[in-house]
Amino acid sequence: MKKMFQASAFALALMSSSAFAQDAIHCSMCEEWNRPATPFNIYGNAWYVGTAGLSAVLVTGPQGHVLIDGALPQSAPLIRRNVETLGFRMQDIKLILNSHPHFDHAGAIAELQRASGATVAASPHAAQVLRDGTPGADDPQYDPKERFHIPKVDKVKEVLDGETLSVGPLRMTVHYTPGHTPGGTTWTWQSCEKGKCMNMVYADSLTAVSTDGFYYSGGDHYPDRSASFRKTIDKVANLKCDILIAAHPSFGDLFGKAAARTADNNSFIDPDGCRKLAASAGRNFDTRLEREREQKAKAIAH
Repeated sequence: MKKMFQASAFALALMSSSAFAQDAIHCSMCEEWNRPATPFNIYGNAWYVGTAGLSAVLVTGPQGHVLIDGALPQSAPLIRRNVETLGFRMQDIKLILNSHPHFDHAGAIAELQRASGATVAASPHAAQVLRDGTPGADDPQYDPKERFHIPKVDKVKEVLDGETLSVGPLRMTVHYTPGHTPGGTTWTWQSCEKGKCMNMVYADSLTAVSTDGFYYSGGDHYPDRSASFRKTIDKVANLKCDILIAAHPSFGDLFGKAAARTADNNSFIDPDGCRKLAASAGRNFDTRLEREREQKAKAIAH
């Protein structure tokens, strides 16, 4: 019987590895992004369980846990291992949230949902992309020649801007932050430690990245999105924000803060974190719009 069990486990492992290999996405940054990272505590019941280049956060509670983001399709076993290394069970994850449905933040969500049985929640636009398994033509990074597909998520709960989702005493609030993608969201909650509670912010990407030929300032087949993106940047800047966690850990120097943390000083605490992220994003967006103006002027001249 033991040999039969071992054989079955081995077969399941092979099937799982085959599925990950089939779903794996290859890109110029994927190998670096997907390097394993040791999980660590951020504050109170908030834990980093992502990879070296892509954030995933576990917020734990007595009646179930919340997982934010899923990195690449091939990141699923790394995230699961990190959750279990910390002593938590995948089956106790009741809610999976997403910042935006690009392959590098939502790729493993379908597998993580299967492993946990959790409800997946996203903005209506993002929810449709998760169901379709690929972004549409309204995404700034849409490229019909190189569309990245992710495993489809069958059931997704759509959430309204400002809505709060609960898992026992956990309260997770969604803030629509379109710009990097049309359906982008930022999530906030409170984590407490030794009777002191902090306003936690999991901030969506604020980078104006696109395929060639797309203009945030508007083009022949799409509207000007610059005002909407600036509104998003301002929104993040004005959130109650004691601890910032960015969708890419490097955007908030998360690993640097982890290394600097001591028993007497939690270096993750920075009430200016969201304002700093937004200020940097604003400067980069100004540069982007200036480049777009120059490109449009050259196109008219020719």
